[in-house]
Amino acid sequence: MKKILIVLPLLFCTMQAVADDKAELTTLLGEFLEGATRNDAAIHDKYWADELIYTSSSGSRFGKAELMQGVTSRGMLKPDEIETVYSSEDVRIMQYGDTAVVAFVLVGRSGADTKRYLNSGTFVKREGKWQAVNWQATVKAQ
Repeated sequence: MKKILIVLPLLFCTMQAVADDKAELTTLLGEFLEGATRNDAAIHDKYWADELIYTSSSGSRFGKAELMQGVTSRGMLKPDEIETVYSSEDVRIMQYGDTAVVAFVLVGRSGADTKRYLNSGTFVKREGKWQAVNWQATVKAQ
């Protein structure tokens, strides 16, 4: 009985930490999509790990340096320059300690046009912060 009384609080604390991490990852995704809409380099830098492997929906593979070069070359968009607004649907998060897989439908709205992409990323938590180390984007079948 004593063992159960010791294990139950530990189990509760672990479940609470996982719930907190899922909430943190969900918030991070929302912050990232808002930043991506504005082409915010600081948000991209925070989100992507230095060793990132990114596979785009067009079949290109590149790392953080190439991704950041594309972001910084265009610069931050002013509100009247934003053509596409990004959001997420069907977010799923599976956590394995300090590693998590985040899968969702990326929605890009540009005027009357809406495109959807299946996205998944592998995140690692280091020094208290989550960053994506791997990313895969695929055009969603209609």
